[in-house]
Amino acid sequence: MVATVRRQRPRRLACWALMTVLLADLLALSDTLAVMSVDLGSESMKVAIVKPGVPMEIVLNKESRRKTPVTVTLKENERFFGDSAASMAIKNPKATLRYFQHLLGKQENNPHVALYKARFPEHELGFDPQRQTVYFQISPQLQFSPEEILSMLLNYSRSLAEDFAEQPIKDAVITVPAFFNQAERRAVLQAARMAGLKVLQLINDNTATALSYGVFRRKDINSTAQNIMFYDMGSGSTVCTIVTYQTVKTKDAGMQPQLQIRGVGFDRTLGGLEMELRLREHLAGLFNEQRRGQRAKDVRENPRAMAKLLREANRLKTVLSANADHVAQIEGLMDDVDFKAKVTRAEFEELCADLFERVPGPVQQALQSAEMKLDEIEQVILVGGATRVPKVQEVLLKAVGKEELGKNINADEAAAMGAVYQAAALSKAFKVKPFVVRDAVIYPILVEFTREVEEETGVRSLKHNKRILFSRMGPYPQRKVITFNRYSHDFNFHINYGDLGFLGPEDLRVFGSQNLTTVKLKGVGESFKKYPDYESKGIKAHFNLDESGVLSLDRVESVFETLVEDSPEEESTLTKLGNTISSLFGGGSTPDTKENGTDTVQEEEEGPAEGSKDEPGEQAELKEEAEAPTEDTSSPPPPEAKGTAAPEGEKAAEKDGGDKPEAQKPSEKGEAGSEGAPPAPEEEKKQKPARKQRMVEEIGVELVVLDLPDLPEDQLARSAQKLQDLTLRDLQKQEREKAANSLEAFIFETQDKLYQPEYQEVSTEEQREDISGKLSAASTWLEDEGFGATTAMLKEKLAELRKLCHGLFFRVEERKKWPERLSALDNLLNHSSMFLKGARLIPEMDQIFTEVEMTTLEKIINETWAWKNTTVAEQAKLPATEKPVLLSKDIEAKMAALDREVQYLLNKAKFAKPRPRPRDKNGTRAEAPLNASASDQSEKVIPPPGQTEDTKPIPEPEKEAGSEAADSEPLELGGPTAESEPKEHPEQPTGQKRTLKNDEL
Repeated sequence: MVATVRRQRPRRLACWALMTVLLADLLALSDTLAVMSVDLGSESMKVAIVKPGVPMEIVLNKESRRKTPVTVTLKENERFFGDSAASMAIKNPKATLRYFQHLLGKQENNPHVALYKARFPEHELGFDPQRQTVYFQISPQLQFSPEEILSMLLNYSRSLAEDFAEQPIKDAVITVPAFFNQAERRAVLQAARMAGLKVLQLINDNTATALSYGVFRRKDINSTAQNIMFYDMGSGSTVCTIVTYQTVKTKDAGMQPQLQIRGVGFDRTLGGLEMELRLREHLAGLFNEQRRGQRAKDVRENPRAMAKLLREANRLKTVLSANADHVAQIEGLMDDVDFKAKVTRAEFEELCADLFERVPGPVQQALQSAEMKLDEIEQVILVGGATRVPKVQEVLLKAVGKEELGKNINADEAAAMGAVYQAAALSKAFKVKPFVVRDAVIYPILVEFTREVEEETGVRSLKHNKRILFSRMGPYPQRKVITFNRYSHDFNFHINYGDLGFLGPEDLRVFGSQNLTTVKLKGVGESFKKYPDYESKGIKAHFNLDESGVLSLDRVESVFETLVEDSPEEESTLTKLGNTISSLFGGGSTPDTKENGTDTVQEEEEGPAEGSKDEPGEQAELKEEAEAPTEDTSSPPPPEAKGTAAPEGEKAAEKDGGDKPEAQKPSEKGEAGSEGAPPAPEEEKKQKPARKQRMVEEIGVELVVLDLPDLPEDQLARSAQKLQDLTLRDLQKQEREKAANSLEAFIFETQDKLYQPEYQEVSTEEQREDISGKLSAASTWLEDEGFGATTAMLKEKLAELRKLCHGLFFRVEERKKWPERLSALDNLLNHSSMFLKGARLIPEMDQIFTEVEMTTLEKIINETWAWKNTTVAEQAKLPATEKPVLLSKDIEAKMAALDREVQYLLNKAKFAKPRPRPRDKNGTRAEAPLNASASDQSEKVIPPPGQTEDTKPIPEPEKEAGSEAADSEPLELGGPTAESEPKEHPEQPTGQKRTLKNDEL
């Protein structure tokens, strides 16, 4: 018995470990019951949430609008967001920041920085020498980087989502343009980190749109591939995407729909903003012409006037999309001079003629990257607000050669809905229908390194090598491993972008640095000295391109192998415990799973990227020089300590028979071969080959970021703290404003109530004058000194006034409640009295209540009647201006006590069991059960001795009409049997009469 208990201990420990994991998951779910998505556009953003009971919903902002301007206004002591900030753009254009996403991840010499300065000259941009980036210089005390501004906006979007969901939210999916490079994506992640958001994924906005389209058309997707083109022209840029929809077979869920990004084309500066800026320039020229002879200043030198013109240009562009002409008019544009001018659609199209010529460009880029033709595209769908311009649709329709353009998707909210669906799928709190998403790498990434080669005898030279890590239009997320085989000392390699020939010269300048990171390895030579007798299997670098499209180097390892002979050893207790826990969680204990103690990358992810367009010769060279090894496809091994040995199967056998079943591989432990009887121990020892032992040593890594340095941790912490202080200041300001508004509202409402009849009835003239005088004094104080008063002072003043008016308000409220409360008390007393009367009429044989219970109820009824009559009489003698003695809370207490006693008796009657009925001399029951039918009852009746079944019953004597009616009802309920029973036997009461008494209860 003791041995059995000992054997179960590891399993008990495993059960406790499983319960701990499940408890941790439940605790994690408690904080993630709602998730959100933020569709960050250049001009506006859309926020969507998913929470229990709310599948997918767009969040309304404080103005009850479904989209919020991406605008922030920063002052010395306050901030404004959204529509409030947009309205401040005219009053304070320098402090109102818009389109700041165009500066994310950009250094000072980037053409987009110069373009931003030209578009918005009112903003002063400072230079950060540490990161070579720019920041907004609003005042000597206010300096914010683009990441900090974006963090403020993300925090504001979370507050909107939390108010809408009525619960805290931490998890989010954020959309970014598909053309964002590594530096820009890292900048968005840093902004979200400052805001305290947990980013589940940075999803490309074109992918989110495609996901939203597929989710709502799941039934239309089948095994036949459907190619859809999404043309998205927003405010700041244009992206064209080719997506293939079809069902695929998955490991876990069977056949499921899938979207695959096949081709992407984009134009970073083609959008509605450029059209509005050209309209603004046209309107500024018209205004200057109208004032040419007045020696007036150029309107372009006035930031407020240019902000007014930009707002009017935005309105004009929208109106001209539906009308042939429109009149632009602005009151007091500059120097109190009104502006009015007529603009036609033809003039607008002429101003933007070169922009419309660029409309087909992204379409051609997308087709080239997808290696497809227009004939293979089934439908072209419009997305984005700028696609509503008629000329854009006309040029695009001509470029794609279709009969019509698809408009069967919400052009503004599709990306937000797709992103929130992905958020729900990534969250642990929700279960959604699977939809496979295969995004594509826009910019290829490669690894460059230099090594020595021996060309002739004694002559050595350096050879520069390039190996593609993630190819263009290859799927992600995925992991890759590159092995360096010919290094035995410390060396460096470089991670750079691949061939960017598909970008134009101007796009390359905007793109920035094409060099990502220099990796310096330290400890390679020491690892070779540590294992001199082992064979080196190379230096393995593990790369990860995650769901957000951000590249990271997970680790670098030096791997060694040697052949050792197996010595049979008995497993220790700890080993048995580990195997038990592993088997409980679905893991195995086979030698293959222990191949590499620190390798958590699945082998199929270590191979060449799918969709790679390298030549076969290049692939072969990649395997030779920087191979991505394909070892085995077993489950990821459990982690082990560095430098420990783990058994490994025969690699040669795995490579030769990689497609064979595992049962046929000779690398299994013991080389069992068939499933027959095991061989003799002597034969096993002879046939057992030497196994490979792998040693893994982690190599030190130093990363030198070349494209755009990330914010240091200390600076990131300072920025996060600065933003938290601003948020706390805003909350304190809101609380003070709320206190001031409450005080002001109380003063005005109370002054108005003093003249109402119901308040005058319960107060004297002196009382009202006293209250009115103190209210007036408080109002004067609020106007004179209220602006400098603190929140505590305002709350204290409000508390004093409420205490002063408490007696007046109390008397009015009590008089309002009396009629309803007294009526309810009378009804309860009447019903309780009727119930007591009916309970006392129950025969002693059927009585279910005790005398004590009925006496207690009668006592409570009498006491309540007496209290009510006495208190009402006393209240009638008191004047209305005195404190009442009849209180609504006392009435409710009396009602609760009486109702509690009645409910007790009712529940007792509900669950009481009927007493057994007496039997006649023949041993049969005097009546049939109530639920028996008439025919059943007649069959069970036994006639008295001396009377046959055919004997008719003795007719009853005639009675009055009232009594006949009374007797007829139980006869109908009881059936023929009750009619045949004599009425002269009191020991046999009819079941019908007993039923009526119970119904009365």
